[in-house]
Amino acid sequence: MAELSFSRENKWLRRLLIMVSFVFITVMLILPLVQVLAQVWDFGFKNFWEAVTDEYTLKALKLSILTMISAVTLNTLFGLAAAWAITRFRFWGKGLLITLIDIPFAVSPVIAGLVFIMTFGRLGWTYPFLEAHDIKIVFATPGLVLATIFVTFPFVAREIIPVLLSRGTDEEEAAMLLGSGFFQLFRRVTFPHLKWALLYGIILCTARALGEFGAVSVVSGHLRGKTNTLPLHIEILFREYHTAQSFSAAAILVAAAILILVFRNILEHVSEKDREF
Repeated sequence: MAELSFSRENKWLRRLLIMVSFVFITVMLILPLVQVLAQVWDFGFKNFWEAVTDEYTLKALKLSILTMISAVTLNTLFGLAAAWAITRFRFWGKGLLITLIDIPFAVSPVIAGLVFIMTFGRLGWTYPFLEAHDIKIVFATPGLVLATIFVTFPFVAREIIPVLLSRGTDEEEAAMLLGSGFFQLFRRVTFPHLKWALLYGIILCTARALGEFGAVSVVSGHLRGKTNTLPLHIEILFREYHTAQSFSAAAILVAAAILILVFRNILEHVSEKDREF
């Protein structure tokens, strides 16, 4: 009797939790995205096409893609190196390294931008050297890349570390005893186990880098056509009351987010099948 009562309570609890989850996601995520697309539809295709083919919109999109590719590439290399070091070696400061990797999760992106301003800007200790060698970081593309790297570098490492920890080192030690070199070991033994986690981390890093606003807003200087990424360009258009143009440009990011989400779901489906075999 008690078992039957517990089963009924679980049934109602399950329904309640599922309903709350769907309502929250619908209100906070789905409806805002649908509203953006609906606004673009109301403005008409002509206004949409003129907005997305505008010179400054295209420059902002190209800069966003360049910044995203640079950040994802460097963060992937860093994530692999950091995850390998943390899970395969014993060294002083391992806990500190793990803590430092998590810092972007706790620090506001605006603070991250200010850190780069105080380091590479006119008040920074590196400014005399940068000025003497005509190197521009703040209010230039390198600053945008650095700010994006800062806010996104935990994603790849944090996806790989649990996988490497769960796999252990038995297979790798056996391969090394058989004379396997590092690159052969990584390619044939380690990579097959972490490839899905690596791809998932890259997808998360890509999505975060493409939509980053706070950190790049501080270091960009808002130079239209030069340092404005697409999120910054959308914000400027909206503040200048160019509503049609801002929503049309925002639709690009919405479409990119949907494509990334679809690709992630496909990746999860494929990885589950791969684990079954």
